[in-house]
Amino acid sequence: QLCFTQSDFRGLETKLNPPGIPPPTCLQSGFRLMFNPTPPPMPEPIYLDHHATTPCDPRVIDAMLPTFGEAFGNASSRQHAHGKRAAELVEGARGKVASLIAADPREIVFTSGATESDNLAIKGVARWFASQGHGPRNMSGPGHVVTSAIEHKAVLDSCAQLEKEGLQVTYLPPNGDGLVDATAVEAALRPETVLVTLMLANNEIGTINPVPEVGKLCKERGVTFHCDAVQGLSLLDCSVDALGVDLLSLSAHKIYGPKGVGALYVRRRAPHVRLQPLFDGGRHERGVRSGTLNVPGIVGMGVACEIVENERESDARRIKPLRDSLLVQLREALPDLHVNGSLEHRLPNNLNVSFPGLDGEALVEELRGLSVSSGAACSSATHDSSYVVKSLYENNETVGGSLRFGLGRSNSTDEVVRAAKEVVNAARRLRETPPKTSIQGCDSISECVPGATSASAHRK
Repeated sequence: QLCFTQSDFRGLETKLNPPGIPPPTCLQSGFRLMFNPTPPPMPEPIYLDHHATTPCDPRVIDAMLPTFGEAFGNASSRQHAHGKRAAELVEGARGKVASLIAADPREIVFTSGATESDNLAIKGVARWFASQGHGPRNMSGPGHVVTSAIEHKAVLDSCAQLEKEGLQVTYLPPNGDGLVDATAVEAALRPETVLVTLMLANNEIGTINPVPEVGKLCKERGVTFHCDAVQGLSLLDCSVDALGVDLLSLSAHKIYGPKGVGALYVRRRAPHVRLQPLFDGGRHERGVRSGTLNVPGIVGMGVACEIVENERESDARRIKPLRDSLLVQLREALPDLHVNGSLEHRLPNNLNVSFPGLDGEALVEELRGLSVSSGAACSSATHDSSYVVKSLYENNETVGGSLRFGLGRSNSTDEVVRAAKEVVNAARRLRETPPKTSIQGCDSISECVPGATSASAHRK
């Protein structure tokens, strides 16, 4: 509150009171005027978008700080003390990443993130076979890749690029539960198949694929198997032998680590996986990935993996009841909502639901007190509707109002209750609002008002 005396209003009196009209009583008597110049600050939105990114764990930040100061060396400059110290930190982190997935530290290749890891795995395998002039069974031709239609864009776009290079790609649709069956993968295999790439858990609907079954199948057929494990790493067992994978993509910022760093597991034995590098220059990371190592990020990723290894099971036990409670509360108030994908085979922190008759973007905009999304962050950047949810339904009206909730370590029961109430209230407001009508005789405002454009035109 601010207090003003009569003298403070000398200039204001003239503006508020034309000549001949007496000023307000408070100004005549010199009383103080009390008012609130600004509204109280809004509370911080509840963060429920942990599939997009996670907050950096304070323990991770503490471990990274020295690498911005006294431990600033280049890990490749091992001929002096500063470089050796940086190299030791990198190798320590490499061991922690390997430990989380039960791998050999020599099988861990650090990258700038999972997008690069996916690109390196998919293009690296396919191009290596193409460069040898044969497939895994001495078949002529550039080869064949099997994947699913609901993979992350990093996988889908990599496969699309391989198609431009002459490879053939089979895109398997999910079943009604949002899963890709091992039998479907088996039916898609050909003699010239060089790679199968299938995510562990979907980044939008959270469904968990039967990766161990697919891994066993690929091993029997002698086909290299890549898996994007980004979404499952923080809450699922990702031991490489249990999954049966030859390549595994990982990301730090999805497990409470820093952004801009990831890793690719590359099997060294039975089989020894060969990759063609994406780019040249320095032959870092055993010649697979050139470029100066991001020591701060790598150290942070190592600590994040160490924390996950110690706390993964307890995190899952605590988060799953919160997710289930959120669904119960939403269903009680909005019984017509749809759960997208299997609830049984799903990440314990994921809930993806559709609200018939509602627009997803409009619903997100109504949720001022929540940080949620209507789809993957990679798709949100282009305002595309969720291709993952679309694949589950023939009726696109069901797709329009989908929301993805990703719960995390910091979420509480109270936040879940508040979030459910806000979603319910927002959905009811939107349903009570009459639909917008166009100007009579016009399909859009741009047709009737020269130079005007609609908001939907910008979104396209």
